[in-house]
Amino acid sequence: MAKRPNSNLAKIHRSYTVEEVADLFSVHKNTVRAWIKDGLAINDNKRPLLILGSSLRGYLQAKRASNKHKCLPHEIYCLRCKTPKCPAENMVDYEAINASNGRLIGICPCCNSIINKYLRGDQIEHIRGKLDITLPKALKHINESSKPLLNSDFK
Repeated sequence: MAKRPNSNLAKIHRSYTVEEVADLFSVHKNTVRAWIKDGLAINDNKRPLLILGSSLRGYLQAKRASNKHKCLPHEIYCLRCKTPKCPAENMVDYEAINASNGRLIGICPCCNSIINKYLRGDQIEHIRGKLDITLPKALKHINESSKPLLNSDFK
């Protein structure tokens, strides 16, 4: 069973019964009936209920679009709360993945879970005013140290 039905499976010039829609999207008949109660348009109130393919496709596309949450540049989407949030105390850590990409790691202010946002390195400057970003410090190489450790072989 697919989590999100692919709306392109519905042919727009065809009429479907509840059972045919259920078979098409591999869902239960009661799921299709719940879609009808939720606003899926039917052809008429006579039995068997007929659903136009164009209205079925439109309903599924609208349902998918309503579930999307657009984050502002300084927000991070929390998977537990299912909403975009500003990190707790506007503090995030930047972890470089490679030379051009990285991720912001913060804490959700509501549920205290870890929230992540992947971004390009040049996008950091756009959100630096809104968030307090902690960049990693480069470790000093032992060769460049003025006072090497006692057990090192470097002079």
